[in-house]
Amino acid sequence: MNILSPSLLSVDFNHAADDIKIITDAGAKWLHLDVMDGSFVPNISYGAPVIKAFRETTDAFFDIHLMIDEPIRYIDDFITAGGEMITIHYEACSDVKTTLEIIRSKGAQCGIAIKPGTSVSEIENLITEVDMVLVMSVEPGFGGQKFMPEALDKLKQVKRLANEKNHSLLIQVDGGINKDNARKAVASGANVLVAGSAVFSGDKAENVKMLNELINS
Repeated sequence: MNILSPSLLSVDFNHAADDIKIITDAGAKWLHLDVMDGSFVPNISYGAPVIKAFRETTDAFFDIHLMIDEPIRYIDDFITAGGEMITIHYEACSDVKTTLEIIRSKGAQCGIAIKPGTSVSEIENLITEVDMVLVMSVEPGFGGQKFMPEALDKLKQVKRLANEKNHSLLIQVDGGINKDNARKAVASGANVLVAGSAVFSGDKAENVKMLNELINS
C-alpha cells in the first residue's frame, strides 16, 4: 500500500491539534515534519519542542525531514521528540554514513534526501544503508511550490536501484504533489507521497481520502 504523508508545514498552527485529528481520522497514517534551519535552506520552520507537542496529540508515524546543516548534532533531540523516520540531506552532511548509523543506533529508521540539483548517482552507494530515499520535486525550504516534472526520472532511477539492491526501500517524493501528478509519481516509483497544500487547502478530510484513493488505485 502506498503512503500519504501530509506535511505539517501547511497546517494552521492555531488549530494544529484539531487538524491533525481530522486528517488522521480520515486515513493519514504518517505525518511529515519539515525542520528548516535558515542555513541549509533560506527559511526557518520549527524544532524538536514543537514536534514533541505534536507527538502528544497523535500516534501517527512521524516522518521527520531535517533540512538542516550537520543534522548529526540533533539526532537525539528529534528521536526523543517522537521521530520514527529521520531523513537527512546528502548535501548537508560532512559524514553521511556516520549520521545514518547514529539514527539507526538510536532505534529510528533513516532516510536520505536529495535536492533537485543532486544526481541519484551520488547516493547509489547508500541504497542498502537506508530505509527511504526522498526525492525533492521542488527546491527545499518553502511550501506551496510547483512540482518539477524532472523528479519523475529520478524516481525511476531510484526504483531501478531499489529493485537491484534494496527491495524494501521506501521511495518518497516531496514538493508540489497534488491530484494532478500523484499517480504519475507512483507510476515512476514513489510509494510515499508528501502533500501539504493539497491536503490542508479546503476540506482536509476529503483531500486525504481522495489522495489516498488516487495513489492506491
